[in-house]
Formats: sequence, C-alpha cells, structure tokens
Amino acid sequence: MEVVRIVAIALLGLIIIILLKQYKPEFAIYISLLTGMLIFLLVMDRLSGIIQLIQSIANQANINNQFISILLKITGIAFLSEFAISICKDSGESAVANKIEIGTKIIIISMSIPIISKLLEVILKILP
Repeated sequence: MEVVRIVAIALLGLIIIILLKQYKPEFAIYISLLTGMLIFLLVMDRLSGIIQLIQSIANQANINNQFISILLKITGIAFLSEFAISICKDSGESAVANKIEIGTKIIIISMSIPIISKLLEVILKILP
C-alpha cells in the first residue's frame, strides 16, 4: 500500500520536524524538503504511467502532441510551484511564496498561448 508508506513518511517527517524545532529550528526546513522529495519519489512510477496514458489517448484521438506536451509541462509547473509555495509558507516566508505564485502563473499563461490561440481559431471557424 503506497498510501500507507506516504502517510508513514509524512508522519515521521512531521515528528522529526516538531522535535527539531525545539533545538535546531533551522534544520526543520531540510527535513520538510527531504520528506517531500521522498514522497515524490514514491509516486514517480504512477506519474510516469499517467503521462504515458495521456499520450496514448492523445495519439488515438489525433490530438496535436505539442498541445499535450504543453499541458503536461503546465501541470508539472503547477505541482512544483505548489511544493515550493508550501515550503515557503511552512518557513514563514509567505511573501516569497506569493512571488513564486505570481511568477508561475505568468509562466503558465505564457505557455498556454498556443493552445488559447488555436482554440480561438476553432471558435472563429464555427461562428458565422
């Protein structure tokens, strides 16, 4: 059961963080990062399976691979930024977390422009 392993790693990390904050609070962030990376490594196989499934469905549906690639990159950026934002907020740096959030939103919007423009082209062809 992967879920049990994920929860166990998270709880163990939490206990270590709580204990470290009493004596060496500067090391708590490292344990938080390590815990997040361990959990990410546990789900990496599932993530690659999901990506392969999406690409397979896109090929069957004759969807442009460039669009699927963009959507997968955007999803990855969203996951990574959420991880970084959570770490920043846990460290008490909500100002930095807000900057990460704004920056990644701008990147996501700029990356989605080809999809948006193609969608607008399709809509204009449908409308009289």
